[in-house]
Amino acid sequence: MSGGERHTVPVDVHLIAVREGEKGPEVLLSRRAGTVYAAGHWHFPSGHVDGPFEDVVTALVRETYEETGLVVDPDDVRAAVTVHHRAPAGSARVGFFFEVRRWSGTPDVREPKVCDAMGWFAFDALPEPMVAYCRAGLEAYRAGVPVALHFQEPGDPIGHDPAVDRLRLVPAPGPDEPGPGREVREFAERAVGRITAWTDVSWAREESRVWRARGAEGGTWYVKIHQNDRFHRREVAALRGWVHGIGPAAPRLVAADAQLRAVVLTAVGGRSLHGATYASEQQRHIFHRIGQLAAAIHTSAPPRPAASTLPLGKLERHLNGARPHLAAGDEEFIRTTAEKAAGLPAPDVVPTHGDFQYRNLRWDEAADVLYVIDFERSEEGPAIRDFARLSDAWHGRPDLLAAVTDGYGRPFTPDEEAQLTVLSVLDAVSGISYGAAHDDPELVERGRRALARLRPHNAPEHHQAYVRGAAR
Repeated sequence: MSGGERHTVPVDVHLIAVREGEKGPEVLLSRRAGTVYAAGHWHFPSGHVDGPFEDVVTALVRETYEETGLVVDPDDVRAAVTVHHRAPAGSARVGFFFEVRRWSGTPDVREPKVCDAMGWFAFDALPEPMVAYCRAGLEAYRAGVPVALHFQEPGDPIGHDPAVDRLRLVPAPGPDEPGPGREVREFAERAVGRITAWTDVSWAREESRVWRARGAEGGTWYVKIHQNDRFHRREVAALRGWVHGIGPAAPRLVAADAQLRAVVLTAVGGRSLHGATYASEQQRHIFHRIGQLAAAIHTSAPPRPAASTLPLGKLERHLNGARPHLAAGDEEFIRTTAEKAAGLPAPDVVPTHGDFQYRNLRWDEAADVLYVIDFERSEEGPAIRDFARLSDAWHGRPDLLAAVTDGYGRPFTPDEEAQLTVLSVLDAVSGISYGAAHDDPELVERGRRALARLRPHNAPEHHQAYVRGAAR
């Protein structure tokens, strides 16, 4: 313990009164007036604890009535966040911010000498100027942390200024803490400003992590941590390069950090095609859009001659992992297909998405826009590569294949059809091997089903269409 007098600070209380407005939640704010600190600035109804015999909840109930006329039952007071604050002049205090959603009465100005206006404001339409201390408490409350620090520096403005952001969030312990770790949070907030809500939207099968981040000013972004350096390099290279050539159909890269393997991306609209159900006419329209999008990807850079034929280097490793789950005759079919691939001409290479499938495609029905996301498997390759994970959908549905090729601008060549079979077989074997190693029976079954379809004597006459919403 250090010597000298103990440090003491004032204790104040702040009312975060929240109601549901026409466009979402709204918060009650009052504007300070007269000779008080920060006159002309908006602030929560607030005040000081009146001495050692008044607790903070009692103080809140009292100050709320004195300033607004609202009557609050102490049992309806909920802890929101505690903020340790230092003003630009150097004085410090501790503020207890409380959420209240039930009260009686209608708020109005009860102390006109120190308050000249009062009103309800949406969280994404807050008034200006607003006291920086109050705004820090509101953002910490929206972030869901129990404690925050707001130590301003000499010369900082009294009013909130996004360029002078002193708020530091202190999260609660525990395995259920939302959002990524501190370094990634700080990286994301340097790129887009204060983030008040994190939602984990990671795909269950992938080791890369993705969060939807909502900003204090109302924006939405996606923050992604790649599972390895290779995926990070691929996605960043695609987003900085050929993705610009497909226009608004993809997110934009806001920031990237190679050491963290993290990116911040703009949000795109629409609904994932994975598991969605549409009528036949809508299916054909969507597949036409898929063909158009694939064409935009493949023509976003000039084609180049390939250095080698189709990729077969990992076949033996994948076969070893998949072998216990193969049906009789599958391995012979796989090896025969690989042997035939050696005789195919080497296709030109173009930019490819690499994971062009339903879960990475989003359709905005109202705007009639198809979006594509997730470029961590993007690399140069044969154009037909991007159809391997979609070809199952048009089996037994020639109308969907016709819609795809019509949107693509041409039918597949005989060589491309042969390459598609090879790539589909390789993808099936890889999926079975990965699914077996990662305890994913759905992925194993998808690969087995693809092999059954691709083997001519085993292929069923009809295949469930994309409209069934089967997970593939």
